[in-house]
Amino acid sequence: MTSINLIAISVAAVAAFVLGFLFHGPIAGKLWMKLANIHPTGNEKLKDMIPQMLWNLLVQFITAFVLAVIHLFASSSPYIGGKGILGGVILAAWLWFGFLVTSSSIEVIWMGRNYKLWLFEAVSSLIVMVTMGAIIAGW
Repeated sequence: MTSINLIAISVAAVAAFVLGFLFHGPIAGKLWMKLANIHPTGNEKLKDMIPQMLWNLLVQFITAFVLAVIHLFASSSPYIGGKGILGGVILAAWLWFGFLVTSSSIEVIWMGRNYKLWLFEAVSSLIVMVTMGAIIAGW
């Protein structure tokens, strides 16, 4: 029986954390701040963000672990295309579409969240999820 690979989970979690940083910082941070209506004062300090960053990293570890557990059970399914990297990517895309997109869309439908911000977050979460799926399945 295949077991859960904690190294793959750790690498996937750190990769997700780094990708999230890149999407919300150097790559598309200005767009994200505009969509989120965030106006930096210039007084922001990295040390003030450390608690949120640690929580975010913990969340990425939980997501990677759950993805690994689901992959363990679903890897034999014909719906995800096998046990390799492609299977991990397909599984992650299914989970993204079936859970992340649908549950977060409630914020747009009922809470009036900016749909462009929602779309930005949905695309970045898709990239993060398929990256984690590829790492976990390919390890």
